[in-house]
Amino acid sequence: MANTKWMVDVAHSSLDFSVKHMMISKTKGTFHDFEATIEADPDDLTTANIEFIVDVASVDTRNEGRDNHLRSADFFDVEQHPKMTFKATNIERTSDDEYDVTGDLTICGITNSEMFSVTSEGQGKDPWGNEVAGFSGEGKINRGVYGLTYNAVLETGGVVVGDEIKISIEIEVQKAA
Repeated sequence: MANTKWMVDVAHSSLDFSVKHMMISKTKGTFHDFEATIEADPDDLTTANIEFIVDVASVDTRNEGRDNHLRSADFFDVEQHPKMTFKATNIERTSDDEYDVTGDLTICGITNSEMFSVTSEGQGKDPWGNEVAGFSGEGKINRGVYGLTYNAVLETGGVVVGDEIKISIEIEVQKAA
C-alpha cells in the first residue's frame, strides 16, 4: 500500500510526559493542543512522513501555578517559543508492529535528534465506515539539552526537577478524505 494522508483524531489521542519531582516522586502532564501531518502506510511505517507541532501553552499538569511557571521564561518561554516540533528523519522496523522513529525535536528554538519507540496498534473501520489506525510511542529526552535548566537544590541533597523527561504518545488517526 502506498503512503496515505491521515488526520489525527484529537479526541482519541494524547501527548503526555512525566518527570521526577524532588527525587522521590513523578509529576505528570499533558499537552492538549497539537497537530500532526502523517503520510504513511500503516502496514509499513518505514517510508512515512511524520511531523508534529505542539502548542506549548497548552501544557497541563493539573496545577495552574506550576503550569504558568512552565510557560514562563524559566522553562518553555512560550512568548518567544510558542511551538515545539518533531519531524521524523529515519524510521526502522524492529519487529512486525514496532519501529524506532528518529527525528528532529525542537524545543525553545533548540533542535536535537531524538528516538521514540513506536508500536502500530492496528487498523480497521470505525462505526461510520472511516478507515482508522492507532499508534503508541514512548521516549526519553534530557531537558537540559534544550536549555530547560531551571532547578532548585534540596536541603537533603538532589534537586526539585529531574533532568530526564519521559514522553508517551497515543495517536488515533483517520484516513483523510
